[in-house]
Amino acid sequence: MEIPCSRCHQPVEPESCYCPACGLPQLVYSSDTENGPAQQETWTEAVKDAGAVDWRPALRVAMLLALPAGLLSSEASRAGVLGLFWMVAAAVWAVRLYGRAQGPGWITMGAGARIGLVTGMMAAALAFSISGIGLFVERFALHQGGAIDDQWRLFADEVFQRSQQFYAGLGVQDHGQLLVQRNLMLSPEGHAGWVACDIAIWEGFLVLFAVAGGAMGARLLTRSRRSQT
Repeated sequence: MEIPCSRCHQPVEPESCYCPACGLPQLVYSSDTENGPAQQETWTEAVKDAGAVDWRPALRVAMLLALPAGLLSSEASRAGVLGLFWMVAAAVWAVRLYGRAQGPGWITMGAGARIGLVTGMMAAALAFSISGIGLFVERFALHQGGAIDDQWRLFADEVFQRSQQFYAGLGVQDHGQLLVQRNLMLSPEGHAGWVACDIAIWEGFLVLFAVAGGAMGARLLTRSRRSQT
């Protein structure tokens, strides 16, 4: 005779130690009218902690999905503008593949977010490396350094002019600080630091979206298994 789960009220087989829909452990008690109080029966199967992650299979699926996500999210890829989408999709699929490999159990959104975090960190590191290598090849191997510097000079001048207009609107006198900042941006160190920080910030957003994708994947996995019961 099936009994309802105390959390989601889905039917649970008598021999099951946890709910197949939400994963809540089911404590089963038997009472003996002659011996008095009820005693807990011995569980016949181990109950997996839904909030724990078995990292060996999790790392395998994370690496499997991080590779294409990192390639597609790099600045060297034409699809890099959709990097946030690739990260979310990779994290969702990583969690779903991990969940399928774990059998009928389930995982919490927190566990899914951790898998998404690892997937995102791997993919972001790959995307950062590919973007850096692409810029190096473009400048030194393809000899596009002059064109890159010209574009950067135009960008620095635009930032300088907008900053002047902003401070003028506030009534703040410029004593040369903006010119110093412009010259710093035009220096090789300033150019490299600006580009590195820009790429790093972008990779940080990719990791955050991967975390959200991992939590979403765990949620979708739970819903799909509830619909199957």
